[in-house]
This record gives sequence, structure tokens and C-alpha cells, in this order.
Amino acid sequence: MTVLPGTVHFVLPEPTAPSGGNEFDRRVAGLLGLREVRVGGRWPRDGDLRGLARALDAVPDGHVALLDGLVACCAPEVVRPHVGRVRVVVLVHLPLADEVGLPARVAAGLDARERACLRAVDAVVATSPAAATRIADHHGLREVRVVVPGVDPAPPAAGTDGVSRLLCVASLTPRKGHDVLLAALRGVDAPWTCAFVGPGAPPADLDDRVEVTGPLTGGALDDQYARADLFVLASRAETYGMVVTEALARGLPVIASAVPDALGGGGLLLPPGDVGAFTRALRRWFADEEWRGELRAAARVRRAVLSTWDSTARDLAAVLASLRP
Repeated sequence: MTVLPGTVHFVLPEPTAPSGGNEFDRRVAGLLGLREVRVGGRWPRDGDLRGLARALDAVPDGHVALLDGLVACCAPEVVRPHVGRVRVVVLVHLPLADEVGLPARVAAGLDARERACLRAVDAVVATSPAAATRIADHHGLREVRVVVPGVDPAPPAAGTDGVSRLLCVASLTPRKGHDVLLAALRGVDAPWTCAFVGPGAPPADLDDRVEVTGPLTGGALDDQYARADLFVLASRAETYGMVVTEALARGLPVIASAVPDALGGGGLLLPPGDVGAFTRALRRWFADEEWRGELRAAARVRRAVLSTWDSTARDLAAVLASLRP
């Protein structure tokens, strides 16, 4: 493991629900022994700015402060005064303006604040190559470093009948595209059930073949993956898509959108927001046994080359170590 430049102070939000970003933060903090500093509030629009200021004030001169982008990118006026005194790294899990459903004026304001923050700091880290390129181009940055999330090895999913049990693990927010998935499923003339696993309120017009579990972790979440025959995710925007690699780690075939780096050839990638494309893909899944076999084979190939959390920690450690004075 790369030697870190002394104590790294990891400033991050209080977790409110299971998410890929929270899991990434938890895993790298544990593996690298980072000093976690939690800042309360409802980020990014109602965070505890005074708490963030206190957290940064407490970082000794010359040390490294790693900031979760959810708390850093909306507060350039708090972050920028510390650049130069400490070495500041921002970890972007999702660009602030990518959250679907924001009023245009709010999204534009968050985008401008994020740009001001990222242009000022010593290093920016994104969690996929595609996201790094997009963030760099969008904000005019010279470089965005890439640290891809890992995944834990898992036994192959047993499934049910090999066809009819679908699983979607995602917070129930507009960005995750549950409305797209529901519309597509309603166009499928075949017996199916689908579990929606994640925090948030389900759509009002929910189909009775959909099981809404709320957020799950540990054995309860493992059980949902083990019972699934197909993993589906209709996101409109993702930075990486850790749930996709969690499905692929179990050999589950995947039909998804907005997750090119996580999927990596391990399933079918569709255009975001395209109900017709999802409908056609799901109809083919139920009708074409040979194609189902091809998707399963692709998942197994991808399963064999997925990144580990140890690799993630090494890559992040290398970024932090490069900031030695």
C-alpha cells in the first residue's frame, strides 16, 4: 500500500440512507485509516456551513483534507480560503447539477458553485473514467483523477426460474428512472415480479407485481441479489453505478442505462430515459432463451475482472500521496 502523507482528514456528510457514495466513503476510510470528520445538515442545499468551516479550521497546516463533493462543491466560499494552507482533494460522487428534478435556476447555481470549488482545489477525484472526462470538460479542469469503486466477491445468484424475478437496487428518486422501468415492464406480456430496493417514496401508480422493500443492507440485501434472475437499472444519470458491479459479482445478467464503466461489456447498456428501448430489451429477455444465455455469459466474464476495494484504496492512496509537499 502507498504510504499516506501523514494524517488525512476526510470531511464527509452524515449518512442519511444507504448509497453508493456513502459505501465508497466508508470502505476507503476504513482501509486507509482516514480521520473521518462528519458534517451535519441536508447537503447540498442546506448543509451546516459553520460545521464545515470548523472541520477545515481543525486541519493542521500542510496536512491533506479529503472532502466528499456533496459537502465541498456547494461551499466554495468555505473551502477556498484553506487552499494553500492545507492540500485539498475533492471526491466527486455525483456532480451537483446532475440530480434530476432540480429547478433550472437551482441547478445552474449549484453548477457554478461546484465549478468555483473544483477549479480552486489541489486535486479532483471522480469514480469512473467517463465521469472524470465529463467533469474536466464541463468545468474546464486540467486533470481529474480516477478511482473506481471496488466490489466484494460474492457467490453466484441462484435466482428463481431463471427468467421472471427482476431486481432494481436504487434510491427511489427521479434520477434513478423507476418511472421508465415501470412503463417498460407494463409493455411486457409475460409473468414477472420486480423488487425495488432502496430509500424513498415509491411512485403513486405502482404495479402490484412490484415489491417495495425500502433500504436493505447486509444479509437482507444479499438475499435479494441471490433470488434475482435479472438486474435492471434505468438511471438517467450515474457517475459509476456500484449496484451494477454488485450484481455482476454474483453473475447476474444486467440491463441498464448510464453505467458504461460499471457495466464494462457485462450486459446490455441502453440510452437513458428510453422507455421503448427498455421495453424491447425486456420483451427479448422473456422471449429469447439463447439471448438470456448470452447475457449470463457476459456477466460471468465481467465478474472475473471486477476491481476490488483493496485496489480502490491503493488508487486513492496514490492520489493522496502525490500531494506531498
